Amino acid sequence: MLRSLTSELNQISGRFPMLRAAAGVLIFALALSVATAAQARYASIVIDYDTGRVLHESNADTRNYPASLAKMMTLYLAFEALERGDITLDKKLKVSRRAAGMPAAKLGLKRGETITVKNAILALITKSANDAAVVVAEALGEKETRFARMMTRKAKALGMKRTQFRNASGLPNRRQLSTARDMATLARALIRDFPKYYRLFATKEFVYKGKRYRNHNRLLRKYAGADGIKTGYIRASGFNLAASVSRNGRRLIAVVFGGKTPRSRDRHIAKLLDRGFAKLASTGPDKIPAPPPRKPSFALAGDFMPSAGIAPVTPPATPKRPAARKAAPVVAPVMAPVVAPVAAPVASTLAPGSAPWRPLPGVVRHGFTHFRLELEVWTAPALGAAPGDAGDAVPGAMGRWFRPEELDAAALPTLMRKVARHALAAG
Repeated sequence: MLRSLTSELNQISGRFPMLRAAAGVLIFALALSVATAAQARYASIVIDYDTGRVLHESNADTRNYPASLAKMMTLYLAFEALERGDITLDKKLKVSRRAAGMPAAKLGLKRGETITVKNAILALITKSANDAAVVVAEALGEKETRFARMMTRKAKALGMKRTQFRNASGLPNRRQLSTARDMATLARALIRDFPKYYRLFATKEFVYKGKRYRNHNRLLRKYAGADGIKTGYIRASGFNLAASVSRNGRRLIAVVFGGKTPRSRDRHIAKLLDRGFAKLASTGPDKIPAPPPRKPSFALAGDFMPSAGIAPVTPPATPKRPAARKAAPVVAPVMAPVVAPVAAPVASTLAPGSAPWRPLPGVVRHGFTHFRLELEVWTAPALGAAPGDAGDAVPGAMGRWFRPEELDAAALPTLMRKVARHALAAG
């Protein structure tokens, strides 16, 4: 198609030289639009909110243009600022010239006027207003470019490994990329970290200055249990949607990139959600990790709150083992004091003329360290162990060698008594 149009334009420009420049511009524009449309690749994912289990995925890690799904991160940072107390819902934010000049979709804000934080948030959720997105970005980051860097840093902190932001609105930028998996991670984080503000995503209509704006997310009105989150569209991305649905105490999050039309996208994501709930029902409920005692600092991806109505599963307590009986103490003969520390690998002498000794590593197991110390201090020299023998075996009183693996908890008392008798006889 592009080739035939180019050929016809070339013929026209040949006949009419005055139109040659205009034809060249038109050919370039057509090529750019075709190349851009080719980048709208399909991707999708469905996850169980409570466990993070992936129920469906297709090209989930392919990088695509998020379009207005980027506003989810703008809202995340706005909610974070509200919780910190940096801003309040009633605070009035000033509209800059840059914000007023944003292309549609927009509220039509004028330079120099103000809008409250709450109205700006609702405008982002329902109308997906680009001018409101810039107002929020400039209020929190002074400049939109700086705010975009804040967005990218937060994405990395949340575990969105393949996402980078270049603006607060999601308007076209070839370096602003994300994936279906990363957007599902962001949707989950919004629900988990800001349950109070997440309810705003269920707003079906928003009235501002007498004008009524309907939420672009039509799933809120057509799919049972849907309560958020965000739509997005630019020509390069196709029709995107991140949706969250709660049914019978279980919540699923679904993300679709690259829909051909809003209607076909909505039908497709509804089918994916139906299959996801059916899969949950057929496999049975997964164990849901218990939530932490308190929410940690912002943007930790591992902690989350379970959906309402689901009791967290706490692992059963490990039964305590009965305390092992202590062996009866063996009274050893009084020996000369040890010169070197017990654990030191330096030879020492127990008495004049006695053989040198070394510690016996690993002789006693099962935690009976007191027997090990007894053996190391006086058994090897008392039995005349030659240098180098101590680590290999312990000579017995009856001319038999006891290897380390034989010296278990049951054999220790017997061995100690034999050693004691031998030492008394030798003394």
